[in-house]
Amino acid sequence: MSDLVTPISLRKTSLNTVHRSHKAKMVDFGGWDMPVQYSGLIDEHMAVRERVGVFDVSHMGDIQLRGPNSLAAVQKLLMNDASKLQVGQAHYSAMLYENGTFVDDVVLHKLGENDYLIVINAGTREKDVQWVRKVLGGMSGVHVTDVSDYYTQLAIQGPKAKATLQKLTGVDLAPIKNYWFTWGTVCGCHNTLIARTGYTGEDGFEIYVPSDEPTSSRVWAEVLAAGEEFGILPCGLGARNTLRLESAMALYGHEISDSINVFEANLGRYCKLDKGVDFVGRAALQAVQDAGGPERKLVGLEMIERGIGRDGYPVLALNGERIGEVTSGSPGPFIKKNIALAYVPVAYAALDTEVAVEVRGQPVKAKVVPTPFYKRPKKTQNVAELHVVVS
Repeated sequence: MSDLVTPISLRKTSLNTVHRSHKAKMVDFGGWDMPVQYSGLIDEHMAVRERVGVFDVSHMGDIQLRGPNSLAAVQKLLMNDASKLQVGQAHYSAMLYENGTFVDDVVLHKLGENDYLIVINAGTREKDVQWVRKVLGGMSGVHVTDVSDYYTQLAIQGPKAKATLQKLTGVDLAPIKNYWFTWGTVCGCHNTLIARTGYTGEDGFEIYVPSDEPTSSRVWAEVLAAGEEFGILPCGLGARNTLRLESAMALYGHEISDSINVFEANLGRYCKLDKGVDFVGRAALQAVQDAGGPERKLVGLEMIERGIGRDGYPVLALNGERIGEVTSGSPGPFIKKNIALAYVPVAYAALDTEVAVEVRGQPVKAKVVPTPFYKRPKKTQNVAELHVVVS
C-alpha cells in the first residue's frame, strides 16, 4: 500500500496528510491511522529525553461536563476527589465499572466552577462517551458534550519543551506547574488551552488548537520551526510507548483493563474511597481493601539475563510454574536496560525477587525492581518549575 493512501476504514486526525507527506510509518492504532515513527524510534525517544519532541495526540478524546451539578457528576463518575481541584488544575483519575475494574483512565481538567474537561483514550472513545451518558443519564443540572473532534492536540515534550513553546505564545509558561493549565494565544490561535501535562515522564506541554486542517498543519510546522535550534523531532507512537514504559505509566489494554482493578494496578493513591461520594466501583474496591488487598500486583521487571520480555510473554517462577504475564516490555532506549511491567502474585512482588520471563520458549531470568524505571531530574533553580505530583 502506498504511504500516501489511507485505508478508508481508519479514522484520521487533521495532521494525517502532514504525517504521510513526511514519510512517517503509519499504523492502525485503535482504529486510527497514526504515525508510529518518523526518523526512528530510538532517535525520537532520545530527542524527548535530551531535547524536545512533538507528538500528534489528536486521536485522544475529550468530554466536557457543564452545569450546576457538574462536580457531583464528576465525583460519581471518577475515582479521584475532584472537590480538591482548583480552576486551572488537572489530575489523573479513572472511570470504573461496578466491580472496580477500568472503563478507562483519564485526566480531568477543572475549566471553571461548573465546567470540567475529561481527556480520554483514543481506542476507548465511543465506549467512554456511552459510559458517561449511561452513568449520568438520570442526573439533572449537568450537560455532557463530546468535544473530541473540536481540537487538534499536540504534545510538546522534553527538557526544551518550554523554551520551544515560549517562542509561540505571549503567555509566561514558567509559572504553570505540573498538572496545571491556562488559556492564551498560541501561533495566533486565541483561547488555546495550554496544559503542563504529558505521557513521557518529561516536562512538557499539551496545546489544544482548532482541528481544521489548515490551522493544524500551520501550528505543527510552527512548533517544529520553533524547536529547530534545540534539535526537535516529530515523534510517533512508538517512542511515546517506550517513553511511558520507562516512566512506568499505565496503558489501557495492557496495565489496565476491564479485568484489572485499581489496587492490582498500583493506582490506589488516585482512588479516594473516603471522598464522601459513592462513586461507581467504590463498594467493590472497599471490599478488596477490607479483605487485605489484591492477590496480584503490577511490578517492574529488569531482565538479568540476555533477552527481551515482550507484551504477553509468560512470567514464571524459577521452578518453571507460570505465575503471570508481561503487560508491556521492551528495551529502554535511555536507561539502556531491557525492562517490562507484569502482573504477578503478591508473594512474588517484593523488590529483588527473581523470576523468569519465557522468551521464545526459553526462561530468561529477571528481577523485580522499583518503578518508575526512569525519573527525570528535578529542577532546583526555579521553584515554579519543580515537578509536582498531583493526586
